Amino acid sequence: MVYPLYAHEWNLTPTVTTAIFAIYPIVVVAMLVLFGDLSDFIGRRTTMLLGLGSSIIGVFHFVIAPNVAALFIGRVFMGIGVGLSAGPSTAALQEFAGSGGVTRASSTTLIAQAIGFSCALIVGGFLVQYAPLPSRLTFIVLFVLLLALFAVSWLLPENRRANTGRWHPKIPGVQPEIRTAFMASSLAVMTAYTHGVIITSLGAQIAKELVQSSNIFVNGSVLALFAISLGIAGLFARRLTGIKAVVWGSVASIVGMLFLSAAIAQHTLVFFIPATSISGVGYALMVYGGLAIINPVTPENVRGGVMSALYLFAYLFTGLLAVALGKVATELSMAVAALIGAAVMVGLCAIVIALVVRLPRTPAVQIKSLNSQRA
Repeated sequence: MVYPLYAHEWNLTPTVTTAIFAIYPIVVVAMLVLFGDLSDFIGRRTTMLLGLGSSIIGVFHFVIAPNVAALFIGRVFMGIGVGLSAGPSTAALQEFAGSGGVTRASSTTLIAQAIGFSCALIVGGFLVQYAPLPSRLTFIVLFVLLLALFAVSWLLPENRRANTGRWHPKIPGVQPEIRTAFMASSLAVMTAYTHGVIITSLGAQIAKELVQSSNIFVNGSVLALFAISLGIAGLFARRLTGIKAVVWGSVASIVGMLFLSAAIAQHTLVFFIPATSISGVGYALMVYGGLAIINPVTPENVRGGVMSALYLFAYLFTGLLAVALGKVATELSMAVAALIGAAVMVGLCAIVIALVVRLPRTPAVQIKSLNSQRA
């Protein structure tokens, strides 16, 4: 919501604004590569607190930012924070849910994302449009919320450390017996996160330039339909198997991209609203399905590393795609960039469907059997 303000205030090109977005997933990837399994050794809670502390520093840079350099520094610290906490928080949810809690953990992840997305877009849009300090106040609010989250996380019980050996930086690994499931789940989550490039990085500018709506609160509310539909779909997703959720999520994402293309061609909210809503459903089902495929087959002592490896692919791809689309928007137009992004999404969804339908219908049983034989 605030990126167009920065672009106007400092005369930034789309390449620069998308680079500000892209530096975040790139740093996240670096952290996942080096520290992906850290929580398996020092504990989920400790690693999450380190990540939250870094995110607080990053948001503070946005609060005081005097220039573009401060924004890049802030995004770097925010990337460090998410890189440290993404895998451990997902692993912790699974462990707190207990045996048989895979669907509950996956749904909780989606609902939490939906609440965060929708509040950020609606509240952020309102503050930017109607409150003073439009480029600062949203980050002041976020800064306070992160401090509160840090305090609550401090009270969490520390999990039993999955590994008692000495930790050292290394690329997260995936055990041979779960690689097929990991490939399917990571590609599904990566494709779902591609929505973030279109909605988060380009969405505000698409709404303003292509749909011709200048009210940031209205644009934020429209984009929030993505998060709201994400949350609603997350509530019903647990009724589906992981494979079915990924397939239906891919189909929904393709339909959403068709509506987005129509919105770009017609310059109207009539198509942009269903584009964001249906894309939210697609995101929810693909993330839920991806996690539901990999969670039950991952041994506890490597769960943090495996979850980090999964997010590594998602953030690496979205970071590179954001930079590429920003370059296209600068050299050609926002419309061309958005259409290319939609085409990439459709292609990825087709690949995901082709991959997951070949998975065995009971991968958890088969893989656990392999683990038992090895033991």
